[in-house]
Amino acid sequence: MFTTSIKTATFFLLFFLGASQTFTAQAQAITGEEIKAQFVKDWERAKSYTLEYLNTMPADKYSFKAVDSIRSFAQQMLHLASGNAGLIGAATGVKIQQWPAGRLENSTTAQTKDSVVYYVSRSYDFAIESLNAFDPGKFGEMVSQGNNKASRYALFLKAFEHQTHHRGQTTIYIRLLGIRPPNERLF
Repeated sequence: MFTTSIKTATFFLLFFLGASQTFTAQAQAITGEEIKAQFVKDWERAKSYTLEYLNTMPADKYSFKAVDSIRSFAQQMLHLASGNAGLIGAATGVKIQQWPAGRLENSTTAQTKDSVVYYVSRSYDFAIESLNAFDPGKFGEMVSQGNNKASRYALFLKAFEHQTHHRGQTTIYIRLLGIRPPNERLF
């Protein structure tokens, strides 16, 4: 009987040790090139998703504000575009070409649907082109952004967060007009 208990205990011990080895995850190193490729893929998805938002909002509603004290739909999207241009420029050290000086969101000539779509698309193209040309060996370099210092990698993350935040804010504008916003696109 004692031998049977030892054999049973040994069996279960070996079984659980073997099973634990089956479910053990091992971390794999990710390269700078793989990070860069994922960033490009995410920015391409974000551009397509944002263009869906721009096309969902009727052209005659681009001046719509949820309340008087906040940006209009057009201003939110122009702010998003300026953020893309500025933060990606800070991350790469490359400035976007042929971009208006000053606060684009306050430009009276940029408030139409056609202008907003142009500037937003241009800002995403700049982000994607800049990432494609970026040397991933520089992700860890520290750069100044105003009074702050951050790695180039962190600035790429902040740029993506910024555009996600402002696109998300426009969801309520669309809903308040009784229009269904585009479905989420995580992948």
